Amino acid sequence: MGSAVVIALPTIGREYHAGAIALGWVTTAYLLAAAVALVPFGRLADIHGRRRVFTIGIAGYTAASLLCAVAPSTGFLIALRALQGVGGAMIFSTSAALVTSAYPLNERGKALGWNVAAVYTGLSFGPLLGGILTQHLGWRSLFFVNTALGILILGVVVWKVKQEWAEFAGARFDVRGTLIYGVSIVALMLGFSDLPAMHALFLLLGGLAGLAAFIAWQLRAASPILDLRLFRRNRTFAFSNLAALINYAATAAVAFLLSLYLQYNRGFSAQVAGVILVAQPALQTVFSPLAGRLSDRIQPRLVVSTGMAMTVVSLAVFAFLRVDTPLAVIIANLAWLGLAFALFSSPNTNAIMSAVDHRFYGVASGTLATMRTVGQMTSMGVAMLLMSLYIGNAAITPANAGRFLLTARVGFGLFAGLCVSGVLASLARGDLARDASEPT
Repeated sequence: MGSAVVIALPTIGREYHAGAIALGWVTTAYLLAAAVALVPFGRLADIHGRRRVFTIGIAGYTAASLLCAVAPSTGFLIALRALQGVGGAMIFSTSAALVTSAYPLNERGKALGWNVAAVYTGLSFGPLLGGILTQHLGWRSLFFVNTALGILILGVVVWKVKQEWAEFAGARFDVRGTLIYGVSIVALMLGFSDLPAMHALFLLLGGLAGLAAFIAWQLRAASPILDLRLFRRNRTFAFSNLAALINYAATAAVAFLLSLYLQYNRGFSAQVAGVILVAQPALQTVFSPLAGRLSDRIQPRLVVSTGMAMTVVSLAVFAFLRVDTPLAVIIANLAWLGLAFALFSSPNTNAIMSAVDHRFYGVASGTLATMRTVGQMTSMGVAMLLMSLYIGNAAITPANAGRFLLTARVGFGLFAGLCVSGVLASLARGDLARDASEPT
């Protein structure tokens, strides 16, 4: 769904006569809603059952997809994408926890590698099928197809997944902490996306103050939604999550920028652009299980840091993108980025999930998903800020395609610099314990 919507953005923009900023919000609304909901739903899953929350999330996501397919305007579509984000949060705050709960420590990397490969298989088909559906059946067909798939998935989960995990059954849910956290995240993300406007600065300051209040409350709450001791006492957990945040902040906007570049600067159709963008997730799909298995044998820190360093190289190459850059170079660099991300993602997930006690799998899964989503939000926020500075709210046309190319090049350069700090964070995490007991 995510990669297909990116391909469809120019078509959506033409139907609704939407500008570049509005199109960015079609993606950003989903990420913002998910960022707010991931940690609370991770905690709810530990209390009420990971399978239950996952199943409700599939149902909610499917219903929201159907509503997106019939959205009458850009505003409605953005609001419904936010509703999709809530369902997505329920899915992704529990998926890694479910897999981790079902496998012993010495097989966890392999299992999570297959889990990541499943995600990247979807991402691989997304641009290709999204481009074909958008070109021949219109962008609404993406959401209709997703609705049908959601119904199928819901049936399989109800039929096949019988076991439940709820290690904190009976614990209270921290409603006050959830509200403080949600308002703070919304203020931060809205403020960041509206820069350089003056009100954005006040939103950012308010969001930071809210996060400080959230931390203070969590330290004394009897049943916190996020146990901060996981960060204070667990170096591997803390730095692995920081590495995830940086990596996604540096890479999430790549498909967004390249999709617009291929269609506006190079004149390719949505279908052709989708085929080109397949190179990255295809390599991720192939190598993620192998990388996960590798992290069962050697320290994840080494595998993840190698992947981050390779990502720096790929982003630096895209920073020199031109209108006449050979397609072979673009495709090869996307493939390189896919391999780099495979080496990063499943080993880093293995490090995070294996660094905590089984009681905290839901919270750990939700925290990781939050790092991913906030990173994606940050990446899209940087892209939207740059478009606001270089293009404004005007629609991207052949007349200002050159300004968009400059936007993309500056963005890739900034992302490459950010990813360098991710390599350092990855190396700083320390080694993962390899004994048979569960780490705490």
